[in-house]
Amino acid sequence: METKIRELSIYLRGWINYFGIANQYQQCVDLDHWIRRRIHMCYWKQWRKPRTKIRNLLHLGVPLKLAISCGMTSKGYWYSARTEGIHRGLNDAYLAAQGLLSLRTRWVEIHYGK
Repeated sequence: METKIRELSIYLRGWINYFGIANQYQQCVDLDHWIRRRIHMCYWKQWRKPRTKIRNLLHLGVPLKLAISCGMTSKGYWYSARTEGIHRGLNDAYLAAQGLLSLRTRWVEIHYGK
């Protein structure tokens, strides 16, 4: 997943440098949220089995009870990508460490300087 995230970040950097001059802050934030949710879904889909999901969430620092409730859910991938446990484990800091560019942060840098 790390290489896919880095490739995505290269694409996003070019996209925001081209379209970032527009005054469409909310659309940029909405797109950033959608991309992050999609990445959460890809991780969740990659982990496949409940045991793996729980183990990985625990490794990412999610409390045991929350990890079990997220890992044992019968909901779909897209729905599960929005749960609290996944947001705590795959938070913005973790995704940034993996190399994901934040469209929101980059938009603010373009319009208001660094």
